[in-house]
Amino acid sequence: MYLEDPNGGLVSVQTYLLDEEKRFPGATGRLTWILSAITLATKYISARCRRARLEDILGSLDSENVQGEVQQKLDVIANETLLRCLGSRAGLAIVASEENEEPIILRTSNDPERPYIALFDPLDGSSNIDVCGGVGTIFSILAHDRRAKPMEKAVLQPGIRQVAAGYVLYGPSTILVMTTGNGVQMFVLDPSIGSFLMVEKDLKIPKACKSYSINEAYVDSFPEGYQNYLAWAHKNGYSSRYAGAMVADVHRTLIRGGVFLYPPTQSAPKGKLRLMYEANPMAMLVEQAGGKAYSGSERTMELQPGDVHDRVSVVMGSPDEVDLVLKHLS
Repeated sequence: MYLEDPNGGLVSVQTYLLDEEKRFPGATGRLTWILSAITLATKYISARCRRARLEDILGSLDSENVQGEVQQKLDVIANETLLRCLGSRAGLAIVASEENEEPIILRTSNDPERPYIALFDPLDGSSNIDVCGGVGTIFSILAHDRRAKPMEKAVLQPGIRQVAAGYVLYGPSTILVMTTGNGVQMFVLDPSIGSFLMVEKDLKIPKACKSYSINEAYVDSFPEGYQNYLAWAHKNGYSSRYAGAMVADVHRTLIRGGVFLYPPTQSAPKGKLRLMYEANPMAMLVEQAGGKAYSGSERTMELQPGDVHDRVSVVMGSPDEVDLVLKHLS
């Protein structure tokens, strides 16, 4: 059910952002403009996902991204769409994508009129498209540190410096979940009017839920603490839910509660999730909703990145459930 403002009108994402601006007398509107560009891009991506089989854009290309992963056709479409929508937006100094080797500098001078950096994973879980599974776009907005030399180093900031983060889940409906540091808001795309409309304000994650999300196929290569936690969970009536896309698994965790885990393995001892494109924005959302997010024994958003493509492990979700996992890891 859509939420209404006090005057009885529908609350679109643009309405919400403009109302948020009013809370800050010095707001310039640039952040709103950038977030609006992301909603425009994701509406287009949503339409392409729905028509992927009809338009013959399923499957992979004969190319790899910077991580050496085979690119799906929709990976490239989503990446190009976001770059085109964000590239001309006033307020952005740098754009960085999981699919590109280096951040893209939009202006070489330290222009004070461009105070933001946008990072994104254009299509998380893209291999799910072929089987009509959940996929999504994850994004993060940072303040541009104009003191950084060279300029692309400005991207290397811990997650606590994020000014906004969110994801769009392309499933039975297209859902936008977003925070600007003032709680978590959820919107659903109404395709009949082409607008994201608010359906839940100040979303809160349940404190506990006997559910976990993890790819247990790799359990034998998990560190002992994770194996001990899973053995304990099995004995204590926990259920397993795993969709194969972080955006879908974290969305379920935010709504229903539980814990999402992506442990290190023998082949990926630091973990496989990208700190800047996946872990940090999701950690901000989870914490803003009242949950917790850790990488090993450290709070995820306090990690200092050394490279824009750094990888980490994560444990995030309901606060009580995260504490139980950390207890086993220690």
